[in-house]
Amino acid sequence: MSDSAIAIRDLEKTYAGGKRALDRVSLDVPRGSIFGLLGPNGAGKSTLINILAGLVRKSGGSASIWGFDIDEHPRNAKASIGIVPQEILFDAFFTPFETLELQAGLYGVPRAKRRTMDLLRAVRLDDKAHAYSRTLSGGMKRRLLVAKALVHTPPVLVLDEPTAGVDIELRAQLWEYVRELHAGGTTVVLTTHYLEEAEALCDRIAIVDGGRIVANDLTSTLLATAQDKIIVVTVDRDLDAAPAGLGSRTEVKNPRTLAITYDKRETQAGDILARLSEAGLGIVDVSTREADLEDVFLKLTARAA
Repeated sequence: MSDSAIAIRDLEKTYAGGKRALDRVSLDVPRGSIFGLLGPNGAGKSTLINILAGLVRKSGGSASIWGFDIDEHPRNAKASIGIVPQEILFDAFFTPFETLELQAGLYGVPRAKRRTMDLLRAVRLDDKAHAYSRTLSGGMKRRLLVAKALVHTPPVLVLDEPTAGVDIELRAQLWEYVRELHAGGTTVVLTTHYLEEAEALCDRIAIVDGGRIVANDLTSTLLATAQDKIIVVTVDRDLDAAPAGLGSRTEVKNPRTLAITYDKRETQAGDILARLSEAGLGIVDVSTREADLEDVFLKLTARAA
């Protein structure tokens, strides 16, 4: 059996009218990982996920889930994946209990093996089990979607922007539960616009832009590719303009504070401070910031002006 939870080879999708959403995308999601799938709006992430879910027909290439090809073994492939969509989709007049029971029935889970109340307890909705779903808050509805995706105990869980519109406390609760699932062996694929979440949670990250994979590596390796560093310096007098030659980009944050971006392979913070001193400026305060995933993401997805 393959070591990949999801294996994608040369996947293509061209919509009617010629819009090419995916252009020969290939990637592997390792079993037991938390895998980040990132990209700007319109990059092709949702198309890829919808192909895996069986909601969109691919134009070319292949994809398999837990070793099952989505064309040759569609039932097994669909049974191996649970997907939490961006959109909140369920019958507003069903209770959470009824929603999960119906979903379990659609997947052919026998009544004796259903885990409806266990799942509701896990996502902290057991006290709302018999309330109409339309009465739930936005965060509760998101958690219900997670429970709905897990009724058939899939080995792979895809979370498509799961924390959009969710407050900080509920977001923390959701990630705590995701970590518990991961610890139990579930492979998690995450798309999010909160890059700090991806940086904190994901073992590996692929970045999609324009329908193509522009990066696919360990999170730590991607972060190591960011060579820019930022030093923020407060000086002892107001500045009309920043001194020349400090770094690749210098921004005057206020009359006495400069944010200087420089390539740490070519320059050191001490060199910049020395140049400021040579310009007759006294240093009052200094702080530095290493590049993060947001810097990597912006660099890789930058478009020509």
